[in-house]
Amino acid sequence: MLKNTRKKIGAFLASIAPGLFLIGYNIGTGSITTAASTGAKYGMTLIWPLLISCIFTFFLIIAFGRYTIVTGDTALHSFKEHFGKGWAGFVLVSVLISEWVSCMGVMGVVTEVVKEWSKPITPSGNGINMIISAIIFIALLYILFWNGKHNVFEKILTVFVSIMGVSFILTMFLVIPDPSEVLQGLIPSLPEESNAALLSASMVGTTMGGILYVVRSILVQEKGWTIKDMKHEKRDAFISSLMMFILSGAVMACAAGTLHIRGLEVNSAIDMVRLLEPLAGRFAISVFVAGIVSAGLSSLFPIILLGPWLFCDYYNKERNMRAPWVRILVFCTALLGLVVPIFGGRPVLVMIISQALIATTTPLIVLFMMILQNKEELMGEYKATPKFNIIMGVIFLFTVYMAISGLVGIRGLL
Repeated sequence: MLKNTRKKIGAFLASIAPGLFLIGYNIGTGSITTAASTGAKYGMTLIWPLLISCIFTFFLIIAFGRYTIVTGDTALHSFKEHFGKGWAGFVLVSVLISEWVSCMGVMGVVTEVVKEWSKPITPSGNGINMIISAIIFIALLYILFWNGKHNVFEKILTVFVSIMGVSFILTMFLVIPDPSEVLQGLIPSLPEESNAALLSASMVGTTMGGILYVVRSILVQEKGWTIKDMKHEKRDAFISSLMMFILSGAVMACAAGTLHIRGLEVNSAIDMVRLLEPLAGRFAISVFVAGIVSAGLSSLFPIILLGPWLFCDYYNKERNMRAPWVRILVFCTALLGLVVPIFGGRPVLVMIISQALIATTTPLIVLFMMILQNKEELMGEYKATPKFNIIMGVIFLFTVYMAISGLVGIRGLL
């Protein structure tokens, strides 16, 4: 009976593996720092853009997945074929730059958090050196990548996501805020501060970044899903979107239940540990740190794979992760994680701005997919319906609004 149960669990996890991959990629330190910064400064007031973006993400995940299922082609390559090399190249370059910048910020956040958390357990009291921890994490990620195949990558992400999920949800219950505050935060409103617009756009960027949907089409193609798997695709999209909301909301709740009620703000990665520990206790902060590290690694792993995937996608070539040029590119991308530990910087600010900038590319990606879904020669009987077009139109306008809000927020911040 136990063996059958394990088989059923294994089969279920395999059926939602693309969704778990998206969770691991999407809920990284960018989501954590943005959600923590927002929760500390505004409590649960800005949970509404998170909820809306997760609902819209559900529809977009289905749309991009369905397109690949029906046509057999991926999003980026289709952009190149139907809109030209210029536009597809713009999407490719903008996405890669934002993700490579994100790689620097992610590793900076993870190593800063580990250093602060480890101060009480190191003889010098200074914590684990950031450069040393960065080298260890980079080596771990590269070893996991070296001999892996796509199904191995999925299993690795499943482990990271599981640890992250348990950590954040458990921490939330240890420091949970007033439920009425959570419900009030679901009513759309925006504090009259430029920083509020930036944080709102950043939350949308972490959840609705256009690269998420480009990656979705790659994952669906790798999975080999066909028309008969449409039901699995919808279930996978629902679980993925729901967990994105729960995990990001849990981090926001942790900050709102501790830092916000005391007027404390998160201005650096260290604040997330330094301020929470005296309020939540050593055990709670240790659990939270485990979640941050898992979130960081779960997003760094897909980021280092992203370059080869996108180049192969753009040129419509086989995704051979053992090719020499792939291993060199992955290694160089992983080395970007040393930038903040070696040269310094403010990784939380870098992450927030990079996530807001990602949101500016999203409207274009959504618009292109909306146009492709209306081409009968591509979609056949699965061509977009009026209802689909209305939903996609609303989503497009929302992404444009949040992109403008992000740019306004960045301008006000600078």
